[in-house]
Amino acid sequence: MTTKQKPDMPDVAADQSAQFNETLDWVGMSRIALPLTINDRDLGNYNAHTFVETYVDLSNPDAKGIHMSRLYLLLAEFSKHHVLTIDTLASFLKDKLSSHEDISSQTCLQIDFDYFLNQPALKSEFSGWKDYPVSLKAQYDGDKVTIELGVKVPYSSTCPCSAALSRQLMQQAFSEDFADADSIDKAVVEKWLRSDKGSVATPHSQRSYANVLITLNDDCDDLPISQLINVIEDALQTAVQTAVKREDEQEFARLNGANQMFCEDAARRLKNALNQEKTYDDFWVRVEHIESLHAHDAVSIVTKGVANGYHPLLHR
Repeated sequence: MTTKQKPDMPDVAADQSAQFNETLDWVGMSRIALPLTINDRDLGNYNAHTFVETYVDLSNPDAKGIHMSRLYLLLAEFSKHHVLTIDTLASFLKDKLSSHEDISSQTCLQIDFDYFLNQPALKSEFSGWKDYPVSLKAQYDGDKVTIELGVKVPYSSTCPCSAALSRQLMQQAFSEDFADADSIDKAVVEKWLRSDKGSVATPHSQRSYANVLITLNDDCDDLPISQLINVIEDALQTAVQTAVKREDEQEFARLNGANQMFCEDAARRLKNALNQEKTYDDFWVRVEHIESLHAHDAVSIVTKGVANGYHPLLHR
């Protein structure tokens, strides 16, 4: 049986020289749709529908372009045969760079997906699914593999200033309603507090977001996706809810009252919590309170502050 010979086709990238002999930082592809099985440290394998960006640098100034089909086919092969872990990701980056060893000296990758967790209600027996946007970034420079994990976590924030002003109005209303009373029966006070008069003013709260990016150190053997989410939600205490009955809503109101915070407070809580994690070499945090009082939002940004670490950029 004879093998059909492929027709001779022009290869412009191989046959033509670059118009300008310059190097390029990154060349590659973005928004590659790819199903991946991703291993989480605590919850095991997760089947994710991801969008991938994959790049190499162009360190050879004479090369006209990179081999994009090689990058794509390597990704497709990885998706078929491997679970994504720290080890398999590192090996993939090395294979990717080897495929361009004649023209490239480093490579990087970004994987974006929504991570779904079934979260229990605060008090009732119900639960519901929450999605957390996750970004996994990795880079290999021929010597060291660097892996970053990012997640966006929604939460609720009650303004301490608004709460104080609301309490003052409630105190004034109470004083006016009982101005002529020398003494007040406890049951009367309780009834007043449960009536509409007991909420003559309410503090404003808003849905807020913690955008957190961490760099993993060499002691981290597995991807800590759910663990990072838990660190963030435990520090803030007011994670948004899914399934909610009245007892859950009341507990949510209690938690908001017990954890009133400006964006500065939220950022400090997260900095303190992330500093306790020994497998995080560095972190960058952007806290956003989507204001219900103002037409603008309140933002705080904080980094770990290590040498040669994250710069306090407004966005990453």
